[in-house]
Amino acid sequence: MRQDSTKWLEFLKQIDREIPLSQHVHIILDNYSTHKHPVVKRWLARHPRFELHFTPTGSSWMNLVERFFRDLSQQAILPGSFGSVRQLIDAIMQYLAQHNLNPKRYVWRAKGEEILAKIQRAWKVALGENNTVTII
Repeated sequence: MRQDSTKWLEFLKQIDREIPLSQHVHIILDNYSTHKHPVVKRWLARHPRFELHFTPTGSSWMNLVERFFRDLSQQAILPGSFGSVRQLIDAIMQYLAQHNLNPKRYVWRAKGEEILAKIQRAWKVALGENNTVTII
């Protein structure tokens, strides 16, 4: 089993220990292969209170870390030209230091209807045109 899958399974076990057994656990996550490793699937099959909800492929805008990486790329990496890996690392570290001086939470500016419409379109792509999904 890969290191990432091992860490993911350890994280699931930690949640299992810390959340009361009477509670159902819903986890929203991306489609990264680490989350679907056979060992992880077997563990989840033995722990039915865990329910994973995968974001549709092609909808990275739903994943806030993707938004952070976009900002990092646009503000620190794309404007520059780097002569070495060290210069690239320094630019990233400088961006992070500046960013952390005044941290702000991400606030979604889109209206709820716009977000739901995007989700609906993503599901149609994921499921194919013949399937429909109702989001309430």
